[in-house]
Amino acid sequence: MRALRIILILVVVLGGLFVIADRVAVHFAEGEAADKLKATENLASAPDVDIKGFPFLTQVAGGSLDDVEVGIKDYQAATGKAGQTVRIDDLKADMKGVSFSGDYSSATAADATGTATISYAELLKTADSRPTEVAPGITARIVGLSDGGNGKIKVMVEGTVSSLGIKQTVPVLSTVTVEHDKVQVHADSLPRLGPAAIAENRVREITDFQQAIDRLPGGIKLDKVQAVKNGVEITVKGSDVRLAG
Repeated sequence: MRALRIILILVVVLGGLFVIADRVAVHFAEGEAADKLKATENLASAPDVDIKGFPFLTQVAGGSLDDVEVGIKDYQAATGKAGQTVRIDDLKADMKGVSFSGDYSSATAADATGTATISYAELLKTADSRPTEVAPGITARIVGLSDGGNGKIKVMVEGTVSSLGIKQTVPVLSTVTVEHDKVQVHADSLPRLGPAAIAENRVREITDFQQAIDRLPGGIKLDKVQAVKNGVEITVKGSDVRLAG
């Protein structure tokens, strides 16, 4: 019995030591991965990296990780225009089936899904906020964006009739979609901006706009988009997503 007790004690102690070693190893790996991502994606600060699953060392021995979560607080995405970026907030991506090279210099996820937010203030930079003539003596511009409810964006359009000295701001409910890596905003109906009829295409030059989002981390792509309280929530996904190297 004494020998059995000793064996049980040794098993418990060794098991505890293994758990401690495993947690130390995963913490070290998360830090290394965060530093690698920061350098690869040219981030201002290191992202959050959370390696899921236990034990970690067994996964490493098998050459892949089941689940890795990455969080980037502030990401400057390319827009397709030289020198212009769009800020994406709280990008959270869930990477499945992460395999890595023998020297651990590169890692690739089989699949990835995630969410992020573009604030209305950031999206407003894309809209035409300069007074633009839509008809003789009538100008219009977008002066604000906000949540319109039910997944819609409320676009505030300011119209000015110079001859009458009239200036009015009208709300326009708009649908937001994703097309070809672009966030598209399209007015459901057009506002009346003066006493005379204005050609639809001239008004849509103001109310409708798009924001391209290129080169997201690891090559993930836009999938879906929806207007929410604090901005536009985007959903991203990808396959063979490069985490490092």
